[in-house]
Amino acid sequence: MMKYVEYSVVDMKGYITLNRPDKRNALSYEVVSDLKAAFSKASEDKNVKVIILRANGKAFCAGADLAYLQQLQSNTYEENLEDSNHLKELFYQIYTLNKVVIAQVQGHAIAGGCGLATVCDFAVTVPEAKFGYTEVRIGFIPAIVKVFLLRKIGEMRSKELLLTGELVTAEAAREYGLVNQVVAQEDLEQHVEDFANKLITNNSGQSMAFTKQMIAKVQSMSVEDGLQYAAEMNAEARASEDCKKGIAAFLNKEEIKWK
Repeated sequence: MMKYVEYSVVDMKGYITLNRPDKRNALSYEVVSDLKAAFSKASEDKNVKVIILRANGKAFCAGADLAYLQQLQSNTYEENLEDSNHLKELFYQIYTLNKVVIAQVQGHAIAGGCGLATVCDFAVTVPEAKFGYTEVRIGFIPAIVKVFLLRKIGEMRSKELLLTGELVTAEAAREYGLVNQVVAQEDLEQHVEDFANKLITNNSGQSMAFTKQMIAKVQSMSVEDGLQYAAEMNAEARASEDCKKGIAAFLNKEEIKWK
């Protein structure tokens, strides 16, 4: 039973909703556990093709619960390493999940909260939202998210955000490549719904899963290894049921219905 996260499914969309608005959806061990459980559930749910990560309240996620961080200061190194691995596993889980994840960011995404949005495949936000990794301002470090951020926006922008700890506007976040789109608050939910529905209707879920998997893996390979891996995945995809269905429909000039 999840205490801080709500899970629901409507029309092949899995909704994972942070529900700790009184704490600005701050991350604690329990919140991370609930998120991991929710993403595992969505990953295995045959009724879910696209996942929408969202939050209740004014903030998307304020990062780590500072009271929780203070409590961790009395832990041993081994205990703190276990806790760090807990968050690492969540970020890696989202980044490599077999389904597309869209972050619906209705408010500020700070520190670990910005990390959550970073590891999603798409992020849509509102003009009022602020983004940033503020860890250096409290003597902490943005260690785990850095691995993903460097991949996403490159070294120069990553240094600018991680070393200054400054918050940036939603529009600046879009220019940096942190988020895909900025839409009016009143249009956010419908915009994300429409985008998710488009992915569900137009695209093969299996093909999106393969493509996402390859994007995660190929960046750490040499050119030769990456090309070999791509050729093997290409061959594997050709034998898939989705590929057979899609090519047959195309040749027969039929509309492909993936939903």
